[in-house]
Amino acid sequence: MAVVVVRDPATETRVDVSAALAEAGLTIRPDALEGDGSLTPDLTGVEGVIVLTAPRPAVASVRALLQDARAAEVPVLAIGAGTRLPAGPEAFATDPGSTTPTKHRAVVLTSAADTDPLFAKCDPLPVELRPAGERFSAPAGAVTLADCEGHPQQAFRLGSTTWGVRFLEDAPLGRWGERLLRRFAALVAARAEHTATRAFFTRKAADREERFTYQAPAYEAAVARMRLKAGSRVLDLGCGTGRAMPALRAQVGPAGQVVGVDVTPAMLASAARHARHRHGRLLAADCDRLPLPGRSVQGIFSAGLLDQLPAPRATLLEWGRVSTPSTVLLLFHPSGRAERAARNNRPLDPHDLLAESNLRPALETTGWHVDEYEDAPRHFLARAVLRG
Repeated sequence: MAVVVVRDPATETRVDVSAALAEAGLTIRPDALEGDGSLTPDLTGVEGVIVLTAPRPAVASVRALLQDARAAEVPVLAIGAGTRLPAGPEAFATDPGSTTPTKHRAVVLTSAADTDPLFAKCDPLPVELRPAGERFSAPAGAVTLADCEGHPQQAFRLGSTTWGVRFLEDAPLGRWGERLLRRFAALVAARAEHTATRAFFTRKAADREERFTYQAPAYEAAVARMRLKAGSRVLDLGCGTGRAMPALRAQVGPAGQVVGVDVTPAMLASAARHARHRHGRLLAADCDRLPLPGRSVQGIFSAGLLDQLPAPRATLLEWGRVSTPSTVLLLFHPSGRAERAARNNRPLDPHDLLAESNLRPALETTGWHVDEYEDAPRHFLARAVLRG
């Protein structure tokens, strides 16, 4: 699990983030910012970004990286001067009257900090804390997390995963700052699996539908095997661009409900661009922790997802939780296992969850009865029904 730390190699800095990252099991990607100011441009294998400083030649590439990070919901923490990078130059203005903060003006956490994923339950800020004095106006939509009379917006959040903390300058962070850094590292580690997934699929979302349009008939044929009743509620878990949603809508009819669930916002945005929202609801959520009541769905369709998850048995139990007795689960892939193995130049893996000898016990022990299993050259399909 790697974190990009952006700092100017030519500038001495006393902020050491390595200990906090190591405690959370994170490493620093060593090639992030080179001496010539160039930046490795992609987020492959990156679970988080910390921004301290950046040399002028690298500013454009750092901002591009941070835009990609926001799109993929990769957590970002910008500290002190580093807050210029995610906020943008228009957020700052030179004002001689505002560059020397009055010492007795305290920086305080706002009420929004109480429910913020990073700032919630933080200790109160030290009364001696000196605010950043530069005039600042956060971008539209930013949430203010710390404020100061005369020097507002001392800390802010952009979107759901980018934080800027202006009052922590590029110097020893102090006890409060070190604790915040450790909280950020723990948050990055906890989200690492989903962060990597979002980053991977965000890069693929733009053209994924066009590249795989030819698979639509295979999805329609697979959905037909579910044999759902009109009026049923069905989930498409890991829906991606929502390729199965038109066929699911046709099967459950106008009185039914179709919900496409995916953890990658860019994929859901692509689904909306292709009008999949006309066939059902698009929901950004974790397929391992569905924000749905128990016994509320009669069908679950999932293509190419279950064997990619870290704890399939727990996942199947969660899917059973939201299902009514006799709910149909259809696991699908538009390629067979042998075809995918050959395409990746590897042999079939006997430990593959989708091998019949592994999948049947995994389903049966979590309450699902397998009534169809096909590992054909051109598709994989397993149909199971939740036992009452």
